[in-house]
Amino acid sequence: MLVGCQSAYYSAMEKMGNHKRDILIDRVEAATESQEEAKEEFKSALEQLTTLVNFDGGELQTQFELAKDRFEASEKAAQEVTDRIDAIENVAEALFDEWNEEIDQYSNASLKSQSKSQLRQTERRYQSVISAMHNARETMSPVLAALKDNMLFLKHNLNAKAIGALKGEYRTIQRDVDRLVAQMNKSIQDSKAFIDTLKATN
Repeated sequence: MLVGCQSAYYSAMEKMGNHKRDILIDRVEAATESQEEAKEEFKSALEQLTTLVNFDGGELQTQFELAKDRFEASEKAAQEVTDRIDAIENVAEALFDEWNEEIDQYSNASLKSQSKSQLRQTERRYQSVISAMHNARETMSPVLAALKDNMLFLKHNLNAKAIGALKGEYRTIQRDVDRLVAQMNKSIQDSKAFIDTLKATN
Protein backbone atom coordinates (compact mmCIF):
# COMPACT_ATOMS: atom_id res chain seq x y z
CA MET A 1 0.00 0.00 0.00
CA LEU A 2 1.44 3.40 -1.03
CA VAL A 3 2.04 6.00 1.69
CA GLY A 4 -0.69 8.36 0.40
CA CYS A 5 -3.16 5.50 0.13
CA GLN A 6 -2.25 4.34 3.64
CA SER A 7 -2.86 7.81 5.10
CA ALA A 8 -6.23 8.08 3.37
CA TYR A 9 -7.16 4.58 4.54
CA TYR A 10 -6.24 5.26 8.19
CA SER A 11 -8.04 8.63 8.11
CA ALA A 12 -11.19 6.99 6.78
CA MET A 13 -10.97 4.24 9.39
CA GLU A 14 -10.51 6.76 12.21
CA LYS A 15 -13.63 8.65 11.09
CA MET A 16 -15.48 5.36 11.58
CA GLY A 17 -14.00 5.00 15.07
CA ASN A 18 -11.26 2.51 14.17
CA HIS A 19 -7.99 3.98 15.40
CA LYS A 20 -4.52 2.79 14.38
CA ARG A 21 -4.07 0.97 17.69
CA ASP A 22 -7.32 -0.97 17.04
CA ILE A 23 -6.19 -1.78 13.50
CA LEU A 24 -2.82 -2.96 14.85
CA ILE A 25 -4.59 -5.26 17.34
CA ASP A 26 -6.78 -6.66 14.55
CA ARG A 27 -3.78 -7.27 12.30
CA VAL A 28 -1.69 -8.95 14.99
CA GLU A 29 -4.69 -11.17 15.78
CA ALA A 30 -5.05 -12.02 12.07
CA ALA A 31 -1.32 -12.80 11.82
CA THR A 32 -1.56 -15.03 14.89
CA GLU A 33 -4.40 -16.98 13.25
CA SER A 34 -2.38 -17.25 10.03
CA GLN A 35 0.60 -18.60 11.96
CA GLU A 36 -1.61 -21.19 13.66
CA GLU A 37 -2.95 -22.26 10.26
CA ALA A 38 0.53 -22.37 8.72
CA LYS A 39 1.82 -24.46 11.61
CA GLU A 40 -0.96 -27.01 11.05
CA GLU A 41 -0.33 -27.05 7.28
CA PHE A 42 3.37 -27.78 7.77
CA LYS A 43 2.57 -30.54 10.26
CA SER A 44 0.10 -32.02 7.75
CA ALA A 45 2.71 -31.81 4.98
CA LEU A 46 5.19 -33.69 7.18
CA GLU A 47 2.58 -36.33 8.04
CA GLN A 48 1.78 -36.87 4.36
CA LEU A 49 5.48 -37.04 3.48
CA THR A 50 5.91 -39.59 6.30
CA THR A 51 3.14 -41.70 4.76
CA LEU A 52 4.79 -41.44 1.34
CA VAL A 53 8.30 -42.28 2.55
CA ASN A 54 7.01 -45.27 4.54
CA PHE A 55 4.66 -46.38 1.76
CA ASP A 56 4.64 -50.13 1.24
CA GLY A 57 2.57 -51.29 -1.70
CA GLY A 58 -0.44 -49.74 -3.41
CA GLU A 59 -0.81 -46.67 -5.60
CA LEU A 60 2.23 -44.39 -5.28
CA GLN A 61 0.76 -41.74 -7.56
CA THR A 62 -2.17 -41.16 -5.19
CA GLN A 63 0.16 -40.71 -2.22
CA PHE A 64 2.38 -38.37 -4.24
CA GLU A 65 -0.61 -36.20 -5.22
CA LEU A 66 -1.70 -35.98 -1.58
CA ALA A 67 1.83 -34.98 -0.52
CA LYS A 68 1.96 -32.40 -3.33
CA ASP A 69 -1.39 -30.93 -2.23
CA ARG A 70 -0.12 -30.56 1.33
CA PHE A 71 3.07 -28.87 0.10
CA GLU A 72 1.06 -26.38 -1.97
CA ALA A 73 -1.19 -25.64 1.02
CA SER A 74 1.93 -25.00 3.15
CA GLU A 75 3.30 -22.66 0.48
CA LYS A 76 0.04 -20.70 0.42
CA ALA A 77 -0.08 -20.52 4.23
CA ALA A 78 3.51 -19.22 4.36
CA GLN A 79 2.63 -16.46 1.88
CA GLU A 80 -0.39 -15.53 3.99
CA VAL A 81 1.87 -15.14 7.04
CA THR A 82 4.24 -12.91 5.01
CA ASP A 83 1.33 -10.71 3.89
CA ARG A 84 0.04 -10.42 7.46
CA ILE A 85 3.49 -9.38 8.74
CA ASP A 86 3.68 -6.67 6.04
CA ALA A 87 0.25 -5.37 7.06
CA ILE A 88 1.30 -5.20 10.73
CA GLU A 89 4.49 -3.29 9.87
CA ASN A 90 2.52 -0.75 7.81
CA VAL A 91 0.08 0.16 10.57
CA ALA A 92 2.72 0.00 13.35
CA GLU A 93 4.88 2.53 11.52
CA ALA A 94 1.90 4.86 11.09
CA LEU A 95 0.88 4.43 14.74
CA PHE A 96 4.34 5.17 16.14
CA ASP A 97 4.82 8.18 13.81
CA GLU A 98 1.49 9.62 14.96
CA TRP A 99 2.29 8.92 18.62
CA ASN A 100 5.65 10.73 18.34
CA GLU A 101 3.96 13.74 16.72
CA GLU A 102 1.35 13.87 19.49
CA ILE A 103 4.03 13.73 22.22
CA ASP A 104 5.50 16.96 20.80
CA GLN A 105 2.10 18.64 21.27
CA TYR A 106 1.96 18.13 25.06
CA SER A 107 2.31 21.24 27.24
CA ASN A 108 2.22 19.25 30.51
CA ALA A 109 5.74 17.87 31.10
CA SER A 110 4.59 15.02 33.35
CA LEU A 111 1.97 13.75 30.87
CA LYS A 112 4.47 14.14 28.04
CA SER A 113 7.01 12.02 29.93
CA GLN A 114 4.40 9.33 30.70
CA SER A 115 3.30 9.15 27.08
CA LYS A 116 6.91 8.97 25.88
CA SER A 117 7.64 6.14 28.34
CA GLN A 118 4.52 4.24 27.23
CA LEU A 119 5.51 4.67 23.58
CA ARG A 120 9.02 3.30 24.20
CA GLN A 121 7.62 0.28 26.08
CA THR A 122 5.11 -0.44 23.31
CA GLU A 123 7.82 -0.09 20.65
CA ARG A 124 10.09 -2.51 22.52
CA ARG A 125 7.32 -5.08 22.85
CA TYR A 126 6.38 -4.60 19.21
CA GLN A 127 9.98 -5.13 18.05
CA SER A 128 10.14 -8.35 20.06
CA VAL A 129 6.89 -9.61 18.50
CA ILE A 130 7.73 -8.66 14.92
CA SER A 131 11.20 -10.22 15.27
CA ALA A 132 9.62 -13.47 16.49
CA MET A 133 7.25 -13.40 13.51
CA HIS A 134 10.11 -12.85 11.06
CA ASN A 135 12.14 -15.63 12.68
CA ALA A 136 9.20 -18.02 12.35
CA ARG A 137 8.64 -16.97 8.74
CA GLU A 138 12.31 -17.42 7.86
CA THR A 139 12.26 -20.90 9.40
CA MET A 140 9.57 -21.83 6.85
CA SER A 141 11.85 -21.13 3.87
CA PRO A 142 14.22 -24.12 4.19
CA VAL A 143 11.28 -26.44 4.89
CA LEU A 144 9.43 -25.21 1.80
CA ALA A 145 12.59 -25.52 -0.30
CA ALA A 146 13.19 -29.10 0.88
CA LEU A 147 9.55 -30.09 0.32
CA LYS A 148 9.63 -28.56 -3.16
CA ASP A 149 12.86 -30.44 -4.01
CA ASN A 150 11.24 -33.70 -2.92
CA MET A 151 8.11 -33.05 -4.97
CA LEU A 152 10.18 -32.21 -8.07
CA PHE A 153 12.39 -35.27 -7.61
CA LEU A 154 9.46 -37.64 -7.12
CA LYS A 155 7.47 -36.15 -9.98
CA HIS A 156 9.82 -37.81 -12.48
CA ASN A 157 11.06 -40.69 -10.31
CA LEU A 158 7.97 -42.11 -8.67
CA ASN A 159 9.18 -45.56 -7.66
CA ALA A 160 10.28 -47.45 -4.55
CA LYS A 161 13.98 -46.76 -5.22
CA ALA A 162 13.40 -42.99 -5.42
CA ILE A 163 11.31 -43.05 -2.25
CA GLY A 164 14.12 -44.92 -0.47
CA ALA A 165 16.64 -42.30 -1.64
CA LEU A 166 14.61 -39.58 0.10
CA LYS A 167 14.60 -41.19 3.55
CA GLY A 168 17.74 -39.35 4.67
CA GLU A 169 16.35 -36.06 3.38
CA TYR A 170 13.07 -36.80 5.15
CA ARG A 171 14.82 -36.93 8.54
CA THR A 172 16.27 -33.46 7.92
CA ILE A 173 12.82 -32.13 6.99
CA GLN A 174 11.37 -33.69 10.12
CA ARG A 175 13.94 -31.84 12.28
CA ASP A 176 13.28 -28.59 10.41
CA VAL A 177 9.51 -28.90 10.87
CA ASP A 178 9.96 -29.56 14.60
CA ARG A 179 12.12 -26.43 14.82
CA LEU A 180 9.57 -24.47 12.78
CA VAL A 181 6.71 -25.51 15.07
CA ALA A 182 8.73 -24.43 18.13
CA GLN A 183 9.52 -21.02 16.53
CA MET A 184 5.89 -20.51 15.55
CA ASN A 185 4.64 -21.42 19.03
CA LYS A 186 6.98 -18.78 20.49
CA SER A 187 5.82 -16.19 17.96
CA ILE A 188 2.16 -16.99 18.64
CA GLN A 189 2.66 -16.69 22.42
CA ASP A 190 4.52 -13.37 22.02
CA SER A 191 1.77 -12.06 19.73
CA LYS A 192 -0.99 -12.96 22.18
CA ALA A 193 0.88 -11.28 25.05
CA PHE A 194 1.37 -8.14 22.92
CA ILE A 195 -2.35 -8.06 22.04
CA ASP A 196 -3.24 -8.31 25.75
CA THR A 197 -0.87 -5.41 26.52
CA LEU A 198 -2.35 -3.22 23.77
CA LYS A 199 -5.90 -3.96 24.91
CA ALA A 200 -5.00 -3.21 28.54
CA THR A 201 -3.60 0.22 27.62
CA ASN A 202 -6.31 1.03 25.07
